[in-house]
Amino acid sequence: MIELLHRTRIVAILRLDDLTDAEPIVRSLLAGGIRFIEFTLTNPQASEKVALLRREIVEFVSEQAAIGLGSVRTLEEAQLALDSGAQFIVSPITNVEIIRLCKARKIPVMPGAMTPTEMYLAWSHGAEVIKLFPASNLGPSYLKDVLAPMPFLQVMPTGGVTLENMQSYFDVGAVAVGIGSNLIPKRLIANKDWKGIEAIASEYANRGAKCTTS
Repeated sequence: MIELLHRTRIVAILRLDDLTDAEPIVRSLLAGGIRFIEFTLTNPQASEKVALLRREIVEFVSEQAAIGLGSVRTLEEAQLALDSGAQFIVSPITNVEIIRLCKARKIPVMPGAMTPTEMYLAWSHGAEVIKLFPASNLGPSYLKDVLAPMPFLQVMPTGGVTLENMQSYFDVGAVAVGIGSNLIPKRLIANKDWKGIEAIASEYANRGAKCTTS
């Protein structure tokens, strides 16, 4: 899963109040070339939807793509995510117990961190990739400063990432980026414009594949 993330570089974040159209959204993202798709536990039905899509969509079954759960904050939520078949777990915080559980189950975990101390703590307990959150308030220059003394960290900025600034994060050493509403606009969901979502996904996937890491 981590090797796949390194190749594809983008995690699409579906923070949806209504999961009725989750399947066509996911299929549109996959058709556009996105290979990591994260549902968030801010919707209480997210784990059930992930369990269903994990079984029914061939790309997830064959591990050509990965579906995971985010906004995981407690050990109980992490267990729920794992029981649903999530192929990776993302958290907005650094919770050492969650990292340990995922490591024991051999499931990639991406804990959230903001400060150098939090990032190092997450790494020291085995986190494969660290979610820099909220990146929109920090920017590429902050990540560059953090990685200067700790270049071994694998960091995924999340929040405020766009087509225009994505390369700037890779320029300073990001291994991937997490993208939500900029990749999956609510107006397209409201209009059930699945081809529109596929087109935007394709643009991001192609740009991500061309981005280089310094």
